[in-house]
Amino acid sequence: MVTTTKGMWGGVIAKRPIAPTGVLGWLFTIDHKRIGILYGVTAFILFLLGGIEALLIRLQLTSANADIISPELYNQLFTMHGTTMIFMVIMPMSAAFFNFIVPLMIGARDVAFPRLNAFSYWTFLFGAILMNVSFLAGGAPAVGWFAYSPLTSIQFSLGSGVDFWILGLLVLGVASLAAGFNFIVTIVNMRAPGMSMMRLPIFIWMTLVVNFLIILAFPIITVALILLLFDRQFGTTFFEVTSGGDPLLWQHLFWAFGHPEVYILILPAMGIVSEVIPVFSKKPLFGYSTMVLAGILIGFMGWGVWSHHMFTVGLGPTANAAFSLTTMFIAVPTGIKIFNWLGTMWGGSISFTTPMLFAIGFIAMFTIGGMSGVMHAVAPSDFQQSDTYFVVAHIHYVLFGGALFGVFSGIYYWWPKITGKILNEMLGKISFWLFFIGMNLTFFPMHFVGLDGMPRRIYTYSEGMGWDLWNAVSTVGVFVIGLGILVFMQNVWYTRRKGKQAGSDPWDGRTLEWSIPSPPPEYNFVEIPNVDGRDAFWSQKYFEGPDGKPTKIVEENAPIKTHSDDHDIHLPTPSYYPVLVALGVTLIAAGLLSHLFFSVTGGVLTFVSVLGWALEPPTAPADDGDHRAGAY
Repeated sequence: MVTTTKGMWGGVIAKRPIAPTGVLGWLFTIDHKRIGILYGVTAFILFLLGGIEALLIRLQLTSANADIISPELYNQLFTMHGTTMIFMVIMPMSAAFFNFIVPLMIGARDVAFPRLNAFSYWTFLFGAILMNVSFLAGGAPAVGWFAYSPLTSIQFSLGSGVDFWILGLLVLGVASLAAGFNFIVTIVNMRAPGMSMMRLPIFIWMTLVVNFLIILAFPIITVALILLLFDRQFGTTFFEVTSGGDPLLWQHLFWAFGHPEVYILILPAMGIVSEVIPVFSKKPLFGYSTMVLAGILIGFMGWGVWSHHMFTVGLGPTANAAFSLTTMFIAVPTGIKIFNWLGTMWGGSISFTTPMLFAIGFIAMFTIGGMSGVMHAVAPSDFQQSDTYFVVAHIHYVLFGGALFGVFSGIYYWWPKITGKILNEMLGKISFWLFFIGMNLTFFPMHFVGLDGMPRRIYTYSEGMGWDLWNAVSTVGVFVIGLGILVFMQNVWYTRRKGKQAGSDPWDGRTLEWSIPSPPPEYNFVEIPNVDGRDAFWSQKYFEGPDGKPTKIVEENAPIKTHSDDHDIHLPTPSYYPVLVALGVTLIAAGLLSHLFFSVTGGVLTFVSVLGWALEPPTAPADDGDHRAGAY
């Protein structure tokens, strides 16, 4: 049975078989917007879990000789906190924006491979569940998020915690690779007519760079994880030095992946900030071409700096000097971006909305994190600071003050487009200042205790070390951050019940997603728009007046009519095969932790589901009418 949807200007424009509703509707959806929401909600729940892990860590370190949690649980918590925040929070939060915003920004009706997109989400979810089940199955891994050998060997890590970690990351890697290929094809092939590469919004450019990094970096960690799995499960000795292996091989493989991963985490936030600042400065982005070049250079140069994580392992003066230089050089394109953001705000008519505050906070915090990062480019200095809390301060200024501030800027900025309602500004600003103050209270003192010699990953410390005061301040800061999160959640609850309706263009936006209703219809665009400028929607709303200032063409919040006749739009059909394939892949991994039966069952389920996926009709059955606007 086929259902039809009438467009806002009349006429039948969308056809698809009647889709399941309720929970099944979300389970079988392949709508990129719903998948984006699923990514975001799941990542936020995991964010709360990672925050609880961090709170327990800080409680244990509040004072000397504390005994709140056991040493083993402490090690499990800091391992899972780092792994959760990097692989299960920041990356999927970025993926939530990729899914919801990218097709809207480039004038497309969906991503290139909708079912692969759904498969990516469900694989991510099942991989995250698989990894966190380790807490209930004998204990989570206790080796740090970087899992250095030989600590990960059977000799030093009994139980199955490390195996859960390995297999969970392998499943999460499958999800990331599926999404990576999907978004690259979407951006390259599905841009609206007239949207050349140099007319792409900066967020789209950063998405493109990030997904190239994903498809090139994740195979490296996949190889490393498979080698480690073989060492633990089948008795090989890739990282066992007494049998001819090399534990440094793990470090090289891990950081050859790990440093591009840093830019996988931070570049989406840079893209978000590059969209927010021009809108609330009432100016075009300053230095668009150099911003594009800087993003590409960061992605390219990120491959040449991995061994600055290894200055203490004895690589020798030549290697240390080479990686010191590359680490210094990569600060140049980052500096270009900061200069251009400031140049965009300079002389602008700035509105200090919540998205803008988070964007400015991003610039400030990321600059501090970048400065301490350049300090690590100096090998003798890094040698002293390595494995101290100075490094912990650096990474949190980059990933919390940087990536997460950028993510929250995007949440407040695109919330009206996603839900049709504007988050409360007063609560938003309270949340921002709690985040900002709490973040600096938590992580800035870590510079002091780090320079004073406090090692990272220690369970407790003795009295008289001089670390008590600053550790107590850091713990207070975590509670302030937690209060900011609670205010944000209250804001979401309040807005859902009593929030102000947003309209299609509440911020006077510059890009195409603001040209359609909020929330967007299932088909996104009635007719694929024609793009004739860099800020595609801005050029539809304004022209340059005699005084050189922009003059409004259309009424505020009035959607732009871009079609002239009625036509049909055929949308891809909902499917349960992506869920089944993701479940099958996860069962294959789970069987290696329990019984071969599960792996065989997962393999059969994967094969049958992939076969059904391949034979399933891709779109709704054709009907009479004009199909010129069909996206598939």
